[in-house]
Amino acid sequence: MNTGPESAHAPVLSRRSLVRRAAAVAAGVVIAVGATMAVARLVLGVRGPDAWLLLGLLVLSAAVSLLTGGLLIWVSAGRRWDRLGTRLAAAQLVGVLVALLNVVPTTLVMFLSPHDRGLVLLLLIYALAIALVFASLMSASIAASLGAIRAGAARMAAGDLGARVPVASERELAELGTVFNAMATRLEAAFARQRELEEARQGLIAAVSHDLRTPLASLRVMVEAIIDGVADDPVTIRRYLGAMQRETISLGRLIDDLFEMARLDVGPIGLRLEPSPITALISTTLEAMEAQASRQGIELHAQFDPNLPLVVVDPDRVQRVLYNLVQNALRHTPADGTVTVEAIDLGTDVQVNIGDTGEGIASIDLPHVFEPFYRGDPARARDGPAGPTGAAGLGLAITRRLIEIHGGRIWVAQPANGGSVFSFTLPKAGPRRSAAP
Repeated sequence: MNTGPESAHAPVLSRRSLVRRAAAVAAGVVIAVGATMAVARLVLGVRGPDAWLLLGLLVLSAAVSLLTGGLLIWVSAGRRWDRLGTRLAAAQLVGVLVALLNVVPTTLVMFLSPHDRGLVLLLLIYALAIALVFASLMSASIAASLGAIRAGAARMAAGDLGARVPVASERELAELGTVFNAMATRLEAAFARQRELEEARQGLIAAVSHDLRTPLASLRVMVEAIIDGVADDPVTIRRYLGAMQRETISLGRLIDDLFEMARLDVGPIGLRLEPSPITALISTTLEAMEAQASRQGIELHAQFDPNLPLVVVDPDRVQRVLYNLVQNALRHTPADGTVTVEAIDLGTDVQVNIGDTGEGIASIDLPHVFEPFYRGDPARARDGPAGPTGAAGLGLAITRRLIEIHGGRIWVAQPANGGSVFSFTLPKAGPRRSAAP
């Protein structure tokens, strides 16, 4: 396929387009002849031989105009006259020539004096020169606007996504420049988003590598110690085996979270939506977390109306959300602290709040708490980067995705009295979707 300069300036008008243009020119000339004859007869009162003479002159002029216009279309469709300024000048020239064809015969008939005929012809030539000058000025202005747009497009093609073009004074070119700038803005935003995603991907790989390498290194050290006989007494071996079990559980949870995040990133997951009592889901979650809270010396409280309306959710997914948020609250609440789960009716939604009396979240970390693998200050994870429960920084990210695919919202706030409050909303069941008690 030819991709050189020859093909870049190839004719863009098809045979059908040429026929349509020729037909449009012919129709315009016929309408102009008819309108002129109508004005001559009805307004000027031209009758008899004068009317036939005028009609003959108009038909002759129309024939020449059609031939000239057809020649112009044929030439402009080629590669020689492919510049806009040249085509505008040629169109203006054709218009003046048509005027000459209409005026000159009349001049020869009406003006018997050679002096008068010469003067009229001189004035017509003068008009032709003025028309060409103005056509050149207009074409130069339009060409300059198009050149600015072309330069901006060339800069963008070279990789400068910040390139913008001036908005021209001509309406069509101004609209073109506005659309071009809007396209450039969207491309720049898309590229910035792509760069952010690439940085997030690299950060994700680094975080996953770290969270997998740390427990694996610990497991390897303990296994080698047992195999090499460094740890040979039953008490040490039992302690090592317990630590290995915890590390294995941590790895399993991390892999499960990674798999869940991958599923959520691929696209919408299938939800088994049904009207469910949010109070029952909260109670089940707190019962499951009671033992861990007791070991940490933390009190769990629930505050909700037993007659709270049903919500349309996938119970298993929302149970995962509640587990992640309560687990997160327990992780950052010191002994003798309190974790409270509250549910309130908002009208169209039900809002759930999980508050704790922990150290709170630094203001710099608040916008990032729902990002994958974001942990903020490492000192907040009291049992190491991943913590004893495998807190690899995916729980809150998964929680946000699950709430969003349910059509709800999730956010975090910092109360004035300390601690943190994670809140989310879920849609209530309508009258037709309510479950039987």
